[in-house]
Amino acid sequence: MFIVTVTYTAPLEDVEPWRPAHGDWLKQQIARRTLLVAGRQKALTGGVYLAPQMPVEDLGRLLATDPYVVNGVADHTVTEFTPHLVVPGLEALTSYE
Repeated sequence: MFIVTVTYTAPLEDVEPWRPAHGDWLKQQIARRTLLVAGRQKALTGGVYLAPQMPVEDLGRLLATDPYVVNGVADHTVTEFTPHLVVPGLEALTSYE
């Protein structure tokens, strides 16, 4: 499983025009289950995604299609981890090893 941290590399006024396309992209990825969770950082400096286990190269190709990246207003940092402990109700997350 992966934690993906999104960091804006441009001022918010340059990010904002791409927000609708980015939102549509996120909805598509959630529907396809290529992303499991997506949200904004509270400081409005970017966002965070949770992605299931897949070849890291596939994740890289997927993230390269993010409209924020395509338009040069954000970068991604990827951290791979193995979930072992979860709260009741989220046990399915441990199956993404």
